[in-house]
Amino acid sequence: MKELRTLFWRNGALYLIDQKALPHRLRYIKCRTYLDVAKAIKDMTVRGAPAIGVAAAYGLALAAKSSLKNNDAMLKRVKIAADVLRKTRPTAVNLYWGINRILKVAEEAYMKNDNIAKAVLEEAEKMAKEDVEINKKIGQNGAKLLPDKCVVMTYCNAGALATVGYGTALGVIRAAVEMGKNITVIVPETRPKLQGARLTAYELETAGINYRIITDNMASFILSKGIIDCIIVGADRILARTGHVTNKIGTLSLAISANYFKVPFYVAAPISTIDFEKTPEEIVIEERNEEEVLCFAGKRITLRNARAINFAFDITPPELVTRIITEEGVFLPSELINLKAKYQFY
Repeated sequence: MKELRTLFWRNGALYLIDQKALPHRLRYIKCRTYLDVAKAIKDMTVRGAPAIGVAAAYGLALAAKSSLKNNDAMLKRVKIAADVLRKTRPTAVNLYWGINRILKVAEEAYMKNDNIAKAVLEEAEKMAKEDVEINKKIGQNGAKLLPDKCVVMTYCNAGALATVGYGTALGVIRAAVEMGKNITVIVPETRPKLQGARLTAYELETAGINYRIITDNMASFILSKGIIDCIIVGADRILARTGHVTNKIGTLSLAISANYFKVPFYVAAPISTIDFEKTPEEIVIEERNEEEVLCFAGKRITLRNARAINFAFDITPPELVTRIITEEGVFLPSELINLKAKYQFY
């Protein structure tokens, strides 16, 4: 299958697929500063929790690189950049995981009087490589759950474009196809930015996997017809203490419908997406610009005085989640807290 690389470092700059241009044009933008990276995260040039985390790590590498005077200046610039990057998108836990991991490396390099810029870049590169390897493990673990002939519904985009490469929910589907399983994918369009119709369909087309796009409000009816074997989605934050899953707005509706029609509902995500501390009440749900709802393809579709509500994420309770698929294995939501001793990130 053709591989998509969402982001990569070359000649002192970070290159990102401009996901706003897909599916009609595949182009990369060049980020020369951490402010370029912050803008790309905020305007969703790069999106998807794992991809955001690694992009932020490279953003800090750019910040360190820009301060070549000494380690004091580098560490100060990295901390300033970290504060800026933290404010780009509030819900996905991987953003904070990526920033905190790089800050730890920068501070350790400072204490050892090692070159901070070199240490930070090496860690960002390591994180990018790990992401692809982790996603392939998630895919292998999840593919075992799928029948040899299977119709899968997914949601939003949790493929290579949401990660550095390969994908989480789509990684499970890809791994199943690579095992020789006959998979058809049902893709809700995912309004208001159409990540399903634009991005997931693009990835499936590129990979040669059979798919059909449906409107979001068709999903429950499709489930009622008994043709869906399971639903697999990604996640932006999973709460280990309670098992709640935060993901793209509309995930909760799918989970409720899946539960009603007795269709397995799987969540595929790396351990770095698990929050071991917070409760649902503490999660900040991003509310994006209402123009994303009031406009379509750049044109206003509502009356001038119309207003909108535009929450970007919702929270699905654990009783609606069949299993959570990670690189460590497949778990019930209630079992995730047992991973805390090994994977406490912050």
